[in-house]
Amino acid sequence: MEPLKKPRKTGLDQFVKLVRDLPAIPPKKIFAKLEEHGYHGQDEARRALSLMAYRHIRRVKRLHLDGVKRESVLPKANYLLIGPTGCGKTHLIELLFQNILKLPTVIVDITSYSETGYVGQDPNTIITRLLHAADDNPMLASIGIICLDEFDKVASGQNNAVFAGAGTTKDVTGMGVQRELLKMFEASEVVVPLELTHSTYGDHLVMSTADIAFIACGAFSGFKQLARRRGAGDRIGFGRVRASGSGGAPDAIAVSLTAEDVENVANFQAYGFLPELVARFTRFVPFQALDKDTLKNILRSNVIERLTHEFDDEGLSLTVEDAVLDHVVTESVRRETGARGLASVLTRHLEEAAFEAFADKTSGTVHVRLVQGEISVDVD
Repeated sequence: MEPLKKPRKTGLDQFVKLVRDLPAIPPKKIFAKLEEHGYHGQDEARRALSLMAYRHIRRVKRLHLDGVKRESVLPKANYLLIGPTGCGKTHLIELLFQNILKLPTVIVDITSYSETGYVGQDPNTIITRLLHAADDNPMLASIGIICLDEFDKVASGQNNAVFAGAGTTKDVTGMGVQRELLKMFEASEVVVPLELTHSTYGDHLVMSTADIAFIACGAFSGFKQLARRRGAGDRIGFGRVRASGSGGAPDAIAVSLTAEDVENVANFQAYGFLPELVARFTRFVPFQALDKDTLKNILRSNVIERLTHEFDDEGLSLTVEDAVLDHVVTESVRRETGARGLASVLTRHLEEAAFEAFADKTSGTVHVRLVQGEISVDVD
């Protein structure tokens, strides 16, 4: 392996200007801006992330503009977002850090990574992606945001104490990736490849993760049931637990978690996570399954609005009855796909009209109605 090379041109002036220009928007205004950008629901989670974003920027400004010593400021914060699919976890990260605050931000699927030395992407290249998002300026990257999506998928099904020395031997399961992430989550020096390659002979640089905030996201399917089994449920039979509370099907996807569920590190250890990795999260933020009213607002303001613009561009007017919106929302709730499934249900019914009319009719109206419980599309 070649000797480590010094970082490329740091762009100090560019860095100082970026930090100076970073908007220190009050948390309440960040909260409101998210809704202005089309984010609906998840008030508690939105409040938590708005405050986290404000603190991150104020911390960066104090360190790099005001010259405050690190001992005088709180350490960087890592957040874990937990909630069912389609509830708005990664969408919140995109809107908040990429669109509103314009910080170097990357969202990576953690399932494609494996322990260093094995087939799969080296976890250190996660920071390489952040470096590229920061125009290859290490200083800009050093204050960025890394979102680890599908984080629950790196949980290991193995018991940590299956064999002696489990913490030191090689392991290509999720536990190996978790050990690789430990050093990144702390304020440590990490060897970062300059290019996304499997080669160990490429150029590298050393970067500090002291000011990089990590936000992990995952659906954590089955976590609710695991937390209940470990909780104070009524024990019946040979150690089995009868779940108390609102319940729901044991294999349900759209399950809402409480703060008590996610703040017990032992629950995560039982799920398959290293307790020392979980301990590196400053805050656990549960996301709720979206209710019908919120889904309808998202459908109307996001999906319908975009479809309307597309049909307008083709010279067609799109009208969708309110009963259709209710039907689509009900179908999305039944499928437990959250906001992610809203567009697919409606788009499927509009495909035939689009196929027949696009670039063929110069004007007309596309009516979407609910007829005997089924969506009907007519072109006039």
